[in-house]
Amino acid sequence: MERKKRGFGYYAHIYKMILFQDIKSKMSYRADFIISTIGMLFTNIAGFVTFWILFLNFPDIRGWTYYEMLFLYGFAMLAMTPVQCFFDNNWNLNRSLYTGDFIKYCFRPVNLFFYFISEVFDIKGLGQFAFGVGTLAYAWNKLSLPLTPQSILGLLIGVISASLFMIALMNFAAATGFWLLGATSVMIFMFKFKDYARYPVTIFNRGFRIIFTFLIPIGFMAYYPSLYFIRPDEVPLLTFLTPVFGIVFFYLSYLFWMKGAKQYTGTGS
Repeated sequence: MERKKRGFGYYAHIYKMILFQDIKSKMSYRADFIISTIGMLFTNIAGFVTFWILFLNFPDIRGWTYYEMLFLYGFAMLAMTPVQCFFDNNWNLNRSLYTGDFIKYCFRPVNLFFYFISEVFDIKGLGQFAFGVGTLAYAWNKLSLPLTPQSILGLLIGVISASLFMIALMNFAAATGFWLLGATSVMIFMFKFKDYARYPVTIFNRGFRIIFTFLIPIGFMAYYPSLYFIRPDEVPLLTFLTPVFGIVFFYLSYLFWMKGAKQYTGTGS
């Protein structure tokens, strides 16, 4: 049966109700929530310490200073927050397909992608958001960057646009589960690329620059949008195209995800 098209207000209302229920259920297991949050915090700290140790041995990397790199690091963490908080259920897609539980999403009069994704909100991602804000603010201050309404607006657009690329990558990876049994391995492989997003594309050789710009576009997760702030005299056209490319890449991942979902027929058992 064809689903009736719903407006933004309808889906916003539905999402709010689902979100509150999910948070309430997670908070009912406070010990698990606290342990998971602490684990996420230590994971971020460990990554930062590794980054700091690297710069103890190298004062700069191909002309990029510590605080410039720290800016990219914080920017990438902020760009990762939406996929961590709002799209975490993609990690459960392969299991849901394997067990046949995914079939329940096919009979509700709402968008399939929205229904599946909205079921999980990973509140631990807010800790990562706070860590990213602190890191970016510290680097911003050390680089003596101007804080104006224009720069704040540019930062919001840049972070949201950058986040679309990581969301899209994980959508593509998760959706391979509609055709492959080992989709979780694909997701782990793609997720690891986030670590490279914290570094300038220019430190890699020409081949990887092309890959990280056009095939696995992690360069848009921090490097290209960050140039607008930290190196305004070196801003390429790709920086200004980040929002457009982000929207297009996300939409293509949505179409790919939905293509797999629409041909799903259950486990056959």
